[in-house]
Amino acid sequence: MPTYDYECEACGHAFEKFQSITAKPVRTCPSCGKRKVRRLLGMGAALIFKGSGFHATDYRSASYKSDAKRAEGAAGDGKDADKACKKEDAKACAGCKKASKTCPSDG
Repeated sequence: MPTYDYECEACGHAFEKFQSITAKPVRTCPSCGKRKVRRLLGMGAALIFKGSGFHATDYRSASYKSDAKRAEGAAGDGKDADKACKKEDAKACAGCKKASKTCPSDG
């Protein structure tokens, strides 16, 4: 159910009313009691996403997830070592055992 904005033309009192779309507009002002209330055009409510389930990756199928894990395992044979290695020695990197002047994970 939406929230509607109202304003009294007699006293200027502005208020909101949470009501059904099919409900009749409010006509009587809750402040002065006169029947000079009009419904204003509102911008509507903003959507607020909280929690999980709102991203494209949250709705992936089971087959997609299993294929991604399989691909991750195949890529992990030598590339993970490159990512994890640190520049401990200028001639040979201790993490990936490659002889280089710079660590592969730096670039």
